[in-house]
Amino acid sequence: MLTADVAVVGGGPAGVAAAITLARAGREVLVVDKAVFPRDKCCGDGLTTAALRRYESLGLRPESVASWQVVEDVCVRSPSGHTVVFPLPRSAGTYAAVARRADLDAAFLDVARAAGVKVHDGHAVTGARAGPDRVVLEVEALGPVGARYAVAADGMWSPLRKFLGVDGNGAGYLGEWHAFRQYFRGVGPAAAQLWVCFDPDLLPGYAWSFPLPDGRANVGFGIQRQAGVPTRSMSKQWAELLERPHISSLLGPGAEPEAPHKAWPIPARVGATRLHGAGGRALFVGDAARASDPMTGEGIGQALETGALAAEAILAAGWRQPALAARRYEAEVRRGLAVDHRLARGLSRALRHRKGARAAVRLAGASDWTRRNFARWLFEDYPRAVVATPGRWHRGMLSGPGAYPGDR
Repeated sequence: MLTADVAVVGGGPAGVAAAITLARAGREVLVVDKAVFPRDKCCGDGLTTAALRRYESLGLRPESVASWQVVEDVCVRSPSGHTVVFPLPRSAGTYAAVARRADLDAAFLDVARAAGVKVHDGHAVTGARAGPDRVVLEVEALGPVGARYAVAADGMWSPLRKFLGVDGNGAGYLGEWHAFRQYFRGVGPAAAQLWVCFDPDLLPGYAWSFPLPDGRANVGFGIQRQAGVPTRSMSKQWAELLERPHISSLLGPGAEPEAPHKAWPIPARVGATRLHGAGGRALFVGDAARASDPMTGEGIGQALETGALAAEAILAAGWRQPALAARRYEAEVRRGLAVDHRLARGLSRALRHRKGARAAVRLAGASDWTRRNFARWLFEDYPRAVVATPGRWHRGMLSGPGAYPGDR
């Protein structure tokens, strides 16, 4: 039997953040993932300030990611067609970026390998059982893998959650958001900026165009699921969106699809999701913790945060106190991320109606000060609800530098 101090299931941002944190502390860590990296991952590819800072602290370098694109301005179009440009700081690091997940996740996994993490990609977990002092995973082609703890970073329908008999959200759970994206090449100059368009029929969702190098862009839209309201065919809706004048002019006449479009669900209910199982020896992170932002659907920063928090809880509790690790992890998530999500859900309700979205864009663009600070708030330069959580207050919390300040 292969053994490790901690087995991480899933090689995406949440799992790798946990693995690196644990390996740096001297723990023996093993990562397994059913995919072979690099692999595509359905995503908008946008990186917030919070995500960028976490990547920097964990050792990821921008030059290791082939499609890394720094963003300096955010263009927001209201339901009335009014457009406001929100500038991000220029001289204190990077506050927003875009990178293809295929490139980003593979580069981040290389950071884990360099930290001493044993990576087994291309190996699916086919079963798991909890023992009194460890979790045993059944891994394709590897056989049983025993570990004192397991970190489940295996997606919103987490197989590890199912194998361990931990309550989820039911077989019919489809997430709080549904998103749809397609890569384009040959886009026009307008698509070199990051765009968010609040079209009336998408509210509180939105359409986006996120820039990538070499005249490419990640273009898509996201909608919130509403109980009792049937979801339209997203493929049909996509064709209609691309024909709208503001979208077609943004992409330019030479734009053409680079790959087939893809859709994916987004889970955003971390405050109502069980975050541990197996007596505390299994901790759920990222999409397995339903950690995406309920207002924007963004999930990379939240994945990195939950992964790091789970690792820190394991380190603090030690091998003999898994229940303490579970309590500590859950308390940290409830203290910070869950509070941010409650605020985000409230704001999202205000964006469901055209008047609310239009007023929000106009208020945010009312002055140079509001434009600068809205951009930083939107891109999570600081936590959404930081004012309501004094435990997270620190000097410079509203005016800190971006990530990678030496690179600008």
